[in-house]
Amino acid sequence: MKMNKELLKRAIQIADNCIDGGGGPFGAIIVRDGEIIAEGSNQVTKNNDPTAHAEIIAIRAAAEKLGTWDLSGCELYSSCEPCPMCLGAIYWAHIDQVYFAATHDDAKDAGFDDADLYDEIKKDSSLRSIQMKSALREDSIRILVKWKEKQDKNQY
Repeated sequence: MKMNKELLKRAIQIADNCIDGGGGPFGAIIVRDGEIIAEGSNQVTKNNDPTAHAEIIAIRAAAEKLGTWDLSGCELYSSCEPCPMCLGAIYWAHIDQVYFAATHDDAKDAGFDDADLYDEIKKDSSLRSIQMKSALREDSIRILVKWKEKQDKNQY
C-alpha cells in the first residue's frame, strides 16, 4: 500500500478544525479502496469521554458504516502517531495500514506524553501505578472455557 498524502492532509485538517470545536488537536480517517469510510476528531473534552480519541471515533464510525468490527482492508490516516489505547484498537479492528504525520515525541512536546502508559503496559499487574488485584479467577475461567468450547461462536 502506498501513502496518499492528500488523505493525510485531510486528517491534519480535521485536527486543526477540532481545536476550536472542543477537542484536542487530533484527527483521523479510515479509508478502504481509496474511499473515505469514516472520519474522527478528538472529542475527549467535548464529550467528557477519555476514550474519544480521533482514531477511536473513526474506528467506531467505520465499523458502524460497514456493519462489521473487522476493518481488514482498511487504512487509517492520523494527524499524529496513535497512543497506546488507539494502537490497541487499531490492532483489534484488524486495520491493515496506519499512516501518521506527527510522532509521539511531537505530541509529548505539545503536552501529550504517553511514555508512562507504554511503561505501565510492560509491568506485571501487581507492579502498576494503579492498584490492581485479581479475585474469583476460577469463576471467570469457567466462562472463558465455556466460550472456548462453544461451537457457534462469532470469533473475533
